[in-house]
Amino acid sequence: MKGEPRDQLAIERKKHEQQRAIVVGVGLKKEDSKEYKESLLELIELTETAGAKVVGSTSQVLEKFSARTLIGKGKLIDIRKLVEDADANLVVIDHQLSGSQSMNLEKELKVAVIDRTQVILDIFAKRAQSHEGKLQVELAQILDQLPRMVGAWMGSLSRQGGGIGTQGPGETALELDRRRIRKRVDQLRKQLKEVQKRRSQHRQSRRKNRIPTFALIGYTNAGKSALMNALTNAETFTENQVFATLDPTTRKVYLEGGPEAVITDTVGFIRRLPTKLIEAFKATLEESAEADVLLHVIDLSSDNMQRHQEVVDNLILEFKWTNKPIIYVYNKVDLCSEKQKLLANGYPRVFVSALENTGLEDLKTAMRMALESNKKDVELFIPLNESHLIYDLSREIDIKKQEEGTTGTIIKAKLTEAQIQKWGIYIQS
Repeated sequence: MKGEPRDQLAIERKKHEQQRAIVVGVGLKKEDSKEYKESLLELIELTETAGAKVVGSTSQVLEKFSARTLIGKGKLIDIRKLVEDADANLVVIDHQLSGSQSMNLEKELKVAVIDRTQVILDIFAKRAQSHEGKLQVELAQILDQLPRMVGAWMGSLSRQGGGIGTQGPGETALELDRRRIRKRVDQLRKQLKEVQKRRSQHRQSRRKNRIPTFALIGYTNAGKSALMNALTNAETFTENQVFATLDPTTRKVYLEGGPEAVITDTVGFIRRLPTKLIEAFKATLEESAEADVLLHVIDLSSDNMQRHQEVVDNLILEFKWTNKPIIYVYNKVDLCSEKQKLLANGYPRVFVSALENTGLEDLKTAMRMALESNKKDVELFIPLNESHLIYDLSREIDIKKQEEGTTGTIIKAKLTEAQIQKWGIYIQS
């Protein structure tokens, strides 16, 4: 017991030194071993992107996770030795940790301990440039920290033992902290609702002017921003690193023989994307949700190309975007062989190199075709007492035929899925 304050001081001191990290992969025997090995390699890259120097790594496969420290006692001894030998001051666990687990691990290892989610959120915090991006990251961090804080408090109280002294002031302080944090969460959500409202108004304006929209989605570092620059002659920030783009950027794209359109570049995805991050970035994700066509950008040169594509495809299912046309854009074709091309199994597909400006005309052709395939022939009936809506309709869609009647107007037109949802009550089945 006497050593605990000194140990805690040592932990705090090490937190402020240059970070030298040991990265720890964990998995269960019932899971795919390839998955957790790939995840560990990815976490090493994320940790270095966040600014730490990875000086060692290890992994453990368990029958079940330890409730107290997640990993087994024997592995803890191995990690402690790794920390000492490498003079590390940070351990990064490739799994979500509770507050009490983090605290217990720090006590055992005598260094700061964080998990995969915290690394990702740290990168997001470093990369956020706009006011909106900073709001979203702060919200995600708070939502992530709140249960950790509760877990850490409860872990501290539980070590006091049962009976007198385990209730009262500690819980009161916890409630005060939680109340302050929840007040800040409410403030952030209110501000982000205003962001959503503004974005929605911009989208409505584009719809009224019949401007088709494309959204670039894909695994982080697939080359979305570079592709956007190539398609629009823009100068969006690009770098060969994960999460180089956080703030959504929208630019005009010109499709020869097609309508004027816009394309939006959004945040990249990653395996085990933190749920709190998804919730906080709702306004950003809506840019993709409301697009007419999705461009799924895939790094064809990556050894994990198929797994990355699968992760994004699963998120498309989770976000319920499957009703949209999707073009699979296999990027960095200049860095891969013909054999690697055979692994590309998404359709319709286009092979491009954003840096070499190859395949872009093929992509634009596919984009024009996707816009046409996204439209369905429908017949609408606008009642006489709502005839003012015909003007709004004509501004948004291309009316093919219009027939006036005694009770209303029959209109034949081609509508996208988004337009069908908007005007659904007027569509004749």
